[in-house]
Amino acid sequence: MLKVLRRVIQEVNGARHLNAALATMVRRIRKAMQTDVCSFYLYDEAVDSLVLMETIGLRTQAVGQVVLPRGEGLVGLVAMRSEPLNLEDAQTHPQFRYFESTGEERYSSFLGIPIIHQRRMLGVLVVQQAEKRRYTDEDEAFLVTMAAQLSGVLAHALATGHVTRPAQAKRQVMFKGVPASPGIAMGEAVVIAPPADLNSVPDLIPSDEAFEVARLKEAIASTREEIRAAGRRLAKRISAQELALFDVYQQMLGESALSTEVEKRIREGQWAPGALADVVRRHVQYLERVDDDYLRERAADVRDLGRRVLSHLQEDTPSRPDVYPDNTVLVGDEISVALLGEVPRDKLMGVVSVRGSSTSHVAIVARAMGIPTVLGMTELPLPRLSGAPVVVDGHRGRLFVRPGPELENHYATLVAEERELSELLEYEQDRPSATTDGYAMPLMVNTGLAVDAIGVLKNRISGVGLYRTEVPFMITERFPGEKEQTRLYRDQLEGFAPLPVVMRTLDIGGDKDLPYFPIDEANPFLGWRGMRVTLDHPEVLMVQLRAMLRASLGLNNLYVLLPMITNVAEVDEALGLLERAIIELGEEGTAVDRPRVGVMIEVPATLYQMDALASRVDFFSVGSNDLTQYLLAVDRNNARVSNLYDALHPALLTALDRLARDAQRLGRPISLCGELAGDPAGALLLMAMGFTGLSMNAPNLPKVRAAIRRVAFSDARNLLDEIIRLDTPEDVHRHLKGRMAQWQLAHLLPPEDD
Repeated sequence: MLKVLRRVIQEVNGARHLNAALATMVRRIRKAMQTDVCSFYLYDEAVDSLVLMETIGLRTQAVGQVVLPRGEGLVGLVAMRSEPLNLEDAQTHPQFRYFESTGEERYSSFLGIPIIHQRRMLGVLVVQQAEKRRYTDEDEAFLVTMAAQLSGVLAHALATGHVTRPAQAKRQVMFKGVPASPGIAMGEAVVIAPPADLNSVPDLIPSDEAFEVARLKEAIASTREEIRAAGRRLAKRISAQELALFDVYQQMLGESALSTEVEKRIREGQWAPGALADVVRRHVQYLERVDDDYLRERAADVRDLGRRVLSHLQEDTPSRPDVYPDNTVLVGDEISVALLGEVPRDKLMGVVSVRGSSTSHVAIVARAMGIPTVLGMTELPLPRLSGAPVVVDGHRGRLFVRPGPELENHYATLVAEERELSELLEYEQDRPSATTDGYAMPLMVNTGLAVDAIGVLKNRISGVGLYRTEVPFMITERFPGEKEQTRLYRDQLEGFAPLPVVMRTLDIGGDKDLPYFPIDEANPFLGWRGMRVTLDHPEVLMVQLRAMLRASLGLNNLYVLLPMITNVAEVDEALGLLERAIIELGEEGTAVDRPRVGVMIEVPATLYQMDALASRVDFFSVGSNDLTQYLLAVDRNNARVSNLYDALHPALLTALDRLARDAQRLGRPISLCGELAGDPAGALLLMAMGFTGLSMNAPNLPKVRAAIRRVAFSDARNLLDEIIRLDTPEDVHRHLKGRMAQWQLAHLLPPEDD
């Protein structure tokens, strides 16, 4: 049976069209189970019914004609109950329903198995026998296994349009991905095809190696100019650090990188397009085998560059529209940073991509540009989307294709309200973030992904709660040196002085790996990351600490934050290296003061080590994003389980309340720098718990400030007392929504889920 199972799944996976694969599937199953009939019924949500889509044994004219409402007949009963039904004499069952067109009056036994994907009913798989036969446990187990295996394949085929539900052709469809940049965009889908297909280049022996090398260099030069032009178009819209991503592209095209390898392949006997395809495919295959987000994004960069160079070698024009629609939503298998620069900013409303994650280059730039973006949409039917009206929900990672009038009006209202609210809140951004009864709540910003307008921000914040030092490491091809880091850190410290700037030491691993320092692990989030990496490489950490200390000279506003701490021994070792760096600089003639040092509370183990940690450090900073992932065992970049990731889960709220109480008892300030701080309702809860600072991305400041300024601290405390007693995330969200509505603050919350 296992051999048959593997063969069927291989054939279904390998089929160009699932409709044809279904015919093969029912025949294979009938033969394997030595039964008379095997049929597949597809569930159509639009009409809440099951349609006979394929059969071997019943009359073929019944295909597409037999329709059973869910709950009606034996097949409908299987779908309604979502469990197998095994009958020796089906016709005696009270739910049995006879269709003359099928000829199934000849069959007595019945075994039906539901096909379910991520709790969604997709269809029912049925086998039948003329003579009375009780299908064995082994038979039932085989069909259950077959249905489970088919569920993912069928879900993908339905989503991509390889098989369609009868009522699906022109109706509204919703796809789910990973939210990468918040906001709502409405517009027309512009599907971007790759400029050239690296997998279709034939192998040819060059007749003139010198000519092939020359045209390769010409193609690379043309590609370089394309990238420069895109960079120039984006120069005034994004920060210097995001703009440095274009330098990465230029370095990859340099003489010592891609060009040299391709030239070598040409001299080994391959023409230029084939040599380029060979080199790019080899790099991409290597990078895609590594199980982490950042290196996958580097694979996308290499593939994108390869396609661009190949398009010039083939003298093809990239598949781009001559004129972009005024409300362009850019959609593609991979959307590169360079591609964003090709669309006029006033026309680019949103971005959607099959590949990518919230840590990709395009996500970084999209957030900096304020473009709603959803990535990781693995089931997107690209060929069927071009020109379609779409709605991008960057808050929840959703794409609506051909939205109905009701949904379209709903989102149009939300967009208009968001615009009006932003204009309204701008007027009070220079006012204190204090409650109506005078309680001051310090608000800080997270930096690193973008160099924000320091001059505007300084009057609106209490400091920088998190400077992500890994970003300069991510956008270069090597570890930056001490002088280079000193210059970057000095810009931050000096720009925000005298406000405090919390600089987190290098936090790589998990979802943030470096292209020149790959970390190959089966489970990177539980592996070598944060302080575990830098303590194993003190030569890297020492350079960074020395650069931070040099940059702080005369400013006295540096706070050093240690990430991914699991035990106090790691803190002791890191503090030892910091003391050594201070001594070394003193011996070199640069006397620096010891900065305040804190630890990130993001590993659940640290919840129970607060006393020991407090005896060693000056402050605490809660990384609620990772703490949520670890407490709930949910990867928020995984679209399959991201709905389980909830920063308002009662377990997390209880943990945060305990952390704030412990910090107060120990006399240590405690801030929170995760996304929960940027949620107006979440910020009120954190304030009530006793957090001494909230750090968030700059765009979140207006709504959080507005919420704090309109609520009394005593009311926030009462709200916390009510919330902390609730049992489920749904209860928490419902109660918060009610309270925010009572306070006339519901407009500050993200759009409601319909």
